[in-house]
Amino acid sequence: MEGEPTRVMVAVNASTIKGYPHPSISSRGAFEWTLQKIVRSNTSGFKFLLMHVQVPDEDGFDDMDSIYASPEDFRNLREQDRARGLSLLEFFVKKCHEIGVSCEAWIKKGDPKEVICHEVKRVQPDFLVVGSRGLGPFQKVFVGTVSEFCVKHAECPVITIKRSAEETPSDPIDD
Repeated sequence: MEGEPTRVMVAVNASTIKGYPHPSISSRGAFEWTLQKIVRSNTSGFKFLLMHVQVPDEDGFDDMDSIYASPEDFRNLREQDRARGLSLLEFFVKKCHEIGVSCEAWIKKGDPKEVICHEVKRVQPDFLVVGSRGLGPFQKVFVGTVSEFCVKHAECPVITIKRSAEETPSDPIDD
């Protein structure tokens, strides 16, 4: 008798080098590693829970001057953000469907560390997979790491996938 599929939450984000809808090196690596090393050919035994957390800028405006003339300008920005997040998730959902792994996907807004841990508590996956950019000690102080926070605070086992040396951009912040 077949049991329930193993529920794997994968937190994904966009590349800061290429921009939406391209996944970051770390997200893509974590996703592909999970498929190759955990799922393998047992596609019916797993369900992926794909989550993207959009981080609002301090002033709420992404890479733009904070000058707007109408409420429609703000509405357009929100719609663009949502469309970018959906495009990113579409990349991963298409891959799941191509190989026959069931999945769900959603977008949240906020601090990725806090949102991921909150969603783990809410959804209760069997485990969480996150990519790691491999920040050095100096960068960790200023940027912090989502993966380290999740390892300490998520209410499920966490697998952190480091990217390979050849995938590392010259500036690790540019994932």
